Amino acid sequence: MKIYQDLLDGKAKLGVIGLGYVGLPIALEFAKRVHVIGFDINTKRICMMQMGIDPSKEVDESEFKGRNIVFTDNIDMLREVRFFVVAVPTPVDGFNIPDLKPVLGASETIGKIIKTGDYVVFESTVYPGCTEEDCLPIIERLSGLRVGTDFKLGYSPERINPGDKKNTLRNVVKIASGSDEVSTEEIAKTYELVVDAGVYRAPSIKVAEAAKIVENTQRDLNIALMNELSMIFDRMGINTYDVLEAAGTKWNFLKFSPGLVGGHCIGVDPYYLTHKAEALGYDAKVIAASRFINDNMARNVARKVIQHVLRNAQDANHARVLVKGVTFKEDVSDIRNSKIIDTVKEIQSFNIAVDIVDPFAQPDEVEYEYGLKLAIEDGRDYDAVIIATAHSPYKSLRPEELYALCRPSGLIADLKGIFKGQIKERDYWSL
Repeated sequence: MKIYQDLLDGKAKLGVIGLGYVGLPIALEFAKRVHVIGFDINTKRICMMQMGIDPSKEVDESEFKGRNIVFTDNIDMLREVRFFVVAVPTPVDGFNIPDLKPVLGASETIGKIIKTGDYVVFESTVYPGCTEEDCLPIIERLSGLRVGTDFKLGYSPERINPGDKKNTLRNVVKIASGSDEVSTEEIAKTYELVVDAGVYRAPSIKVAEAAKIVENTQRDLNIALMNELSMIFDRMGINTYDVLEAAGTKWNFLKFSPGLVGGHCIGVDPYYLTHKAEALGYDAKVIAASRFINDNMARNVARKVIQHVLRNAQDANHARVLVKGVTFKEDVSDIRNSKIIDTVKEIQSFNIAVDIVDPFAQPDEVEYEYGLKLAIEDGRDYDAVIIATAHSPYKSLRPEELYALCRPSGLIADLKGIFKGQIKERDYWSL
């Protein structure tokens, strides 16, 4: 079962299931070289993409032009596909348990329309074993086909970084794996059509799944260490960023910073690994401890702000806080798993009013996802200002502009250390 040449010759179509932050860029890149069908169950998003608009605001309108792609929410159109790429989200629920409904739903969709000779490649982040142990049985049961004999299975973890215009799909090495040597090579060659940096052939699907989990778990561990250090140094009265700058003069010091860990990867993926470890009877203590530290960092920020406000506000019953930035990282509109939300709600629980502004976030999405309204513009006379995200417009602010936002007794809580050493006329604190 070889697919690469058929795709190149126009004899086969490639389909991408799930057109979010991961799926849409992949679909548009492939559409430069082969016939593509982009599928998503969200009709509103499909209509926007049909007009050349990325609902996630990551892909420029020009990227839609001249592409050999059809956007649809009609499952029947997927019957034309021979190479499936699954890029649906894999979040965790309110108890931090992996929510596999999207990926299992995609497996059901494929099981209903897959044909002999087809390829199915999952990109969604999952725990090692999920592709073969959870997704594959659904496809085989609904289709009556068998992997290896009738179709090929693979896994190629996504490495999309929202907002990053430098490390893109084309210039980041891709990992590819298949259910056998033939499928691994065919899948790798197919991805080489859109990845200039090269494709690494992993020895098995489980190895490829594990590699993705490890990438983000490692970052989570290192950020947790920085967050714990920041809490220790805060008690010592020294600035964490000053310490990191000094330590960074050593050649082998790893550059990580404290901060709120949100988004769709670092704050989620480790839970997939600990979940699988628990199922195997192993208690992943280090990973779990890092998750505990990072998940609670937002409340630590809230407590610091609340303490200042209650001690210094002219009228604690009418205290006000401004939060600048609600997206999970700088210069993106992505609000998924934004941890500053936990900070906001903790502050509000003390009957302190909170205004939120963000030049990139969409007000309707913030209200729908978190029940919070974005303010149109900054107010005045705040008892504390939290700079939560290092958006470009915030980096260019002058200290005088920040002073104008808060009372003389107010606090400027600079979570990213943007204004370290610049704030002289207000109380200043950073992680």
